[in-house]
Amino acid sequence: MFPNSSNLGRPPFPPKYQQQSTFFTELPLNMPPTLLSHQQIVVRPFHLHSAVLSGALLSGNYETTPAVTLQPVTYGSVSPVSTPDALTSFQGRKRRSQESVPDDAKRRRIHSHDSDTAVVNQAVPLPKEHRLSFPASVSVQSPMVHASGSSGLIGCVPPLQDTLFPDPTETRLPAAKDELSKQILELFQACRQQAIDLDRKELCRAELQREIQLIFPQSRLFLVGSSLNGFGTRTSDGDLCLVIKEEPVNQKTEARRILSLVQKLFSTKLSSYIERPQLIRAKVPIVKFRDKVSNVDFDLNVNNVIGIRNTFLLRTYAFIENRVRPLVLVIKKWASFHEINDASRGTLNSYSLVLMVLHYLQTLPEPILPSLQKNYPECFDPTMQLQFVHQAPRTIPPYVSKNGSSLGDLLIGFFKYYAREFDWSHQMISVREAKAIARPDGIEWRNKFICVEEPFDGTNTARAVHEKQKFDMIRGELAQAWRLLQEKKDLNCILPLKAV
Repeated sequence: MFPNSSNLGRPPFPPKYQQQSTFFTELPLNMPPTLLSHQQIVVRPFHLHSAVLSGALLSGNYETTPAVTLQPVTYGSVSPVSTPDALTSFQGRKRRSQESVPDDAKRRRIHSHDSDTAVVNQAVPLPKEHRLSFPASVSVQSPMVHASGSSGLIGCVPPLQDTLFPDPTETRLPAAKDELSKQILELFQACRQQAIDLDRKELCRAELQREIQLIFPQSRLFLVGSSLNGFGTRTSDGDLCLVIKEEPVNQKTEARRILSLVQKLFSTKLSSYIERPQLIRAKVPIVKFRDKVSNVDFDLNVNNVIGIRNTFLLRTYAFIENRVRPLVLVIKKWASFHEINDASRGTLNSYSLVLMVLHYLQTLPEPILPSLQKNYPECFDPTMQLQFVHQAPRTIPPYVSKNGSSLGDLLIGFFKYYAREFDWSHQMISVREAKAIARPDGIEWRNKFICVEEPFDGTNTARAVHEKQKFDMIRGELAQAWRLLQEKKDLNCILPLKAV
């Protein structure tokens, strides 16, 4: 799902698992420290069109696959990255008081079994069993910096592991005392992405990567977007980023040429389990297709690496405060129900909606979220090599806010903010700055009705809203939702739960 990752969704392995690893002893001595794909480590070769696997996928009753022989790979023409050098780049900002502390003492401090915070402060509970598909001993360690008021809390963002939200997760959900908050929480629990949903997407990604590498041997295929950022639902599409090389790719020429070859592969050799592959010539061209086995729709782009970076920025926001995910999910469901969540039809894409929610939570009189890029610039460095992007945020602690607002109050406040308070004509939504800022004067921002800044490259993620009629429709839905919720305090008045 994310090449070179340890599995998905569980807290870091305690030291005893690290010490039992034979990862390095099993590698050839002359093997360079190159990238290792998730597929090569934990997924054996398989064929999605086989009847046996199809039945297992649909039922969710397939067994854990054993490790297979490791093979080194690199990104295109980029030379292999030396792990010690990478570690040095992260550890350069370490406090001087830490320099003389032995490594085993540091591990005991972080993984102490006598400390309540070792488990309580994790974003998900520690499961009983582990599959050591990528030992933590080769993980890149990001600096352990702490948010104001949260010293001693470490690692609220779960590392990538087998399942995104292992049960039970209820211990991490916010309290819901009023009826509206209970409705939001119930909707979240019913609709959030489950482990089986993610596993199906990952199996498709791994098989496609194996086939695509027959054409582009040095390529990597990343699962990105809502599938990994913590905001996925049971019906979320899958987003894939095919990385041919770490250098930029011309999206109008080179990316389209590569995607044409991928589309041909899908419509010929893989046609038995890939249907309707279609090349969409957008600003960032994609191939849209459907996996017949998992019944999941996918969008595949080439070298849109910003999508990889923002996946893990959003994933961190999702887990540093336990009210964020339920609030985002209900707003995405509301927008979809009212048909204002479709960029292809001139309305908001899901990414813009998520950024709008994060921005609102950052701009409250007592903020619920900080600016992660300001507080932890070393973890979200836009020049960081891709194989380290998923590991850097893992030591960021939970954000402790003095704002005790309920989910219901926050939902009403979200609609009020965008219906009555935000200045659409002169302001731009900026999660990077954690505030509304003046619109730039660049051509991308002129004559745009909604301006949402992409946190890494500064483009407008809401550029699809280019018609006043669609903008008025979006504002009208926001205003109506605020009026109805303020009066009735019932989620059904804006989002019929039976329909969802």
